[in-house]
Amino acid sequence: MNTAASTHAAPTGPVRTRIAPSPTGFLHLGTARTALYSWAYARHFGGEFVLRIEDTDVARSSEESVQQILDSMAWLGLHYDEGPVYQMQRLERYHAVAEQMIAAGTAYRCYATPEELDAMREAQRARGEKTRYDGRWRPAPGKVLPPVPEGVKPVVRFANPLHGQVQWDDLVKGSISISNEEIDDLIILRPAPEGAPDGTLGVPTYNFAVVVDDLDMRISHVFRGDEHINNTPWQINIWRAIAGGAPLPRYGHCPIILGDDGLKLSKRRGAVSVTAYEEAGYLPEAMLNYLARLGWSHGDDELFTREQMVQWFDGSHLAKSPAQWDPAKLAWVNAHYMKAAADERLAALLQGQLAHRGISTDDLPLLARASALFKDRCHTVVELADWAAMLFVPVQPSAEDLALHVTDAVKPALVTLAEKLQAAPWDKAGISAAMKETLAQHQLKMPQLAPALRVLVCGRAQTPSVDAVLALFPRALVQQRLQNP
Repeated sequence: MNTAASTHAAPTGPVRTRIAPSPTGFLHLGTARTALYSWAYARHFGGEFVLRIEDTDVARSSEESVQQILDSMAWLGLHYDEGPVYQMQRLERYHAVAEQMIAAGTAYRCYATPEELDAMREAQRARGEKTRYDGRWRPAPGKVLPPVPEGVKPVVRFANPLHGQVQWDDLVKGSISISNEEIDDLIILRPAPEGAPDGTLGVPTYNFAVVVDDLDMRISHVFRGDEHINNTPWQINIWRAIAGGAPLPRYGHCPIILGDDGLKLSKRRGAVSVTAYEEAGYLPEAMLNYLARLGWSHGDDELFTREQMVQWFDGSHLAKSPAQWDPAKLAWVNAHYMKAAADERLAALLQGQLAHRGISTDDLPLLARASALFKDRCHTVVELADWAAMLFVPVQPSAEDLALHVTDAVKPALVTLAEKLQAAPWDKAGISAAMKETLAQHQLKMPQLAPALRVLVCGRAQTPSVDAVLALFPRALVQQRLQNP
């Protein structure tokens, strides 16, 4: 893995990190990984982790998405010290900062209409120039601004520095420098809503709100996807305009996660929500372990606990190149944690999975015994439910399995075994003894009897030790299924 050089120095002040998802859809895997890195970094240095909900996209934000974000964070165990903080509850603060910036000359009202801006960009394209706002409403010494048009609600733009460089030492990418001449005066407040009094300010844009929030919340380190690199120069310049000398957060831009097809996972293309993996029977510790390795490493360690990650994650060894989502690798990691999980815990998860299939049971001790027996063969709790379902619903052996295993030679032994099981102690040892007596009586071998038992009782020709499996079933159900060869 291509990881960043260890330019990371231990923080000298309090560490405060944040995760700031937008509730315009589910919490996807890339954001979950960013949340994990932010959480682990804060925990490593004894700092604090903040959850902020960036809900200024009012048209697309939803309460359902907010709840999915909260549920995902809870399932992953990424507990936050502050929040959730909602941006739409902070509008007065953004407006106050914008007014201060206008008074200081670092922001201004722009009355250009959408039609004027479209015409401006068309003319720039025709001249072969990069499309950018031309500063027509930006105040300057000796400049005469156009008269304020009637009926046009202004936006507020940031007066980005016209010259110089924006430079920062990225925790992942190293030193990054972008010329101020490459970026323009971005909008920091959208127009006020229809019907609002003249002069009313509107909803903040992302690049403005995030800076005000990070400043107010004293965020010291920001981990996020590298699609935000192009936003960072604006944010640094806005920070310097409003922060009064407060130290800039350290930024770490993590490469994207690629899907199976080599294209970027995103909300709009190919990504699956975090909660979908919970529903698919994955364990949160497996998801955290796998997500951590999608862009970070600690030597050759593939499997590690949450506590080990906190101990190791100091912001170094973050990958510079994209990681690829590998469902088979995730399944392997999850299988490891399935084997290590307590049977009682798996029983509760199994109960929920069975309920999704319309199978209701309160027999958690039985589900725990089933989990103990089957979990070594499972990658997910869904696969565990595939095994356990045969205890509760009729099985349908395939015609091929019946013909191959339930032969005329073995059918008389099945009748004998059913009789012996009527009086046998109903546990693994008792069932095993009845099977051995039947084999001796009919002069058969276990490879002849066991597959037939499995097919009739379990609906499949391969299972763990058949006597242990049969002991999970009620005696009457085993006898009933043996009577239908």
